Amino acid sequence: MNQTKYPLVIECDALQNLLNNDDIVIIDLCKKEAWVQAHIPNAVHLHYAQIIHIQKPVMGLLPEAAEFSNVLAALGVNNDSHIIAYDDEGGGKASRLLWTLEAFGFSHYSLLNGGLIAWANEGYPVTTEVKHPETGTFSVTTKNNAAIAERDYVLENLNNDSVKFLDARSTPEFTGQKCFAQRGGHIPGAIHYDWLELMEPTNNARLRSAESLNATLSNKGFDKEKEVVCYCHTHHRSALSFVMLKSLGYNKLRGYPGSWSDWGNIADTPIEN
Repeated sequence: MNQTKYPLVIECDALQNLLNNDDIVIIDLCKKEAWVQAHIPNAVHLHYAQIIHIQKPVMGLLPEAAEFSNVLAALGVNNDSHIIAYDDEGGGKASRLLWTLEAFGFSHYSLLNGGLIAWANEGYPVTTEVKHPETGTFSVTTKNNAAIAERDYVLENLNNDSVKFLDARSTPEFTGQKCFAQRGGHIPGAIHYDWLELMEPTNNARLRSAESLNATLSNKGFDKEKEVVCYCHTHHRSALSFVMLKSLGYNKLRGYPGSWSDWGNIADTPIEN
C-alpha cells in the first residue's frame, strides 16, 4: 500500500485539525501512568509488549500476524484506517509499531513528531477520557520481507558494499564496554548513530531538521542509493532510525527484529569492538 495523504512525520498543529477524522486511529504507546494522567483526545492506548514477541534471550521479535491483527482490530483499526502513533520517549515505541505495520505490508501510518512531550508541553488539548472503540476489521496475513533483515540476511550481506548497517545504540554498547547479551560489540562494518542524536532536545524531542539529519548521515557515509539495515538491542530504538530515514527519502530500508539480543547471543556471529 502506498503512503496516504497524511505525512509520515506529522506535526502537532496538523494533528489537532484531524482529531475527529473518521479515517484516523490515534494510538498512544506511552507508559500506562502517563496515559491515565493525560492523553490526546480520541487516542486509544496500546501496551508496547503487545506488539513484540519474546523468545529469551532474544527480545523484540515480530509478533504473529494473527496476534498482531487482533491487537490492532481491538483498538478499532480497519485496513483502510490511517494510524498516527505517539509515545512519551521521543518516538521509539511508536516507531516500532510503525515498522511492524510496514513489516506486514501496511503503510498507512504516521509518527507524531515529539509525541506527548511536544503535544503536552506546547499546550495542545489533553484528556483523561477513555475511548472505547468498536472492534475493527484490521487483518494482515503475510510479511513484507523487503522491510525485514533476519540474522541470515545480515550474515549474507556483511561484505555487500550496497548494504549499510546503522547501529542506534549508545556508544558503550557499540564498543562493547556495556553489554546486555552474551557478547558485546557491533556488527562488522556497522555505522554508529545513537538514536538520541536524532532528537532536538530544545524542541521537545522532535526530530532534528531534515537538513541537519541529512548532513550527519552523509558525513557518516550513508546515501539513498544504498540499503540501510537498522538495529539496536531489540529494534526498539532503531525503529525511530527507520522512520527517520524513510521520512528523508531512503527507500531501501530494513529493520533487524531481535537485533543485538539475537546477534550477541549467538556463539559464532562475527563481531567488532
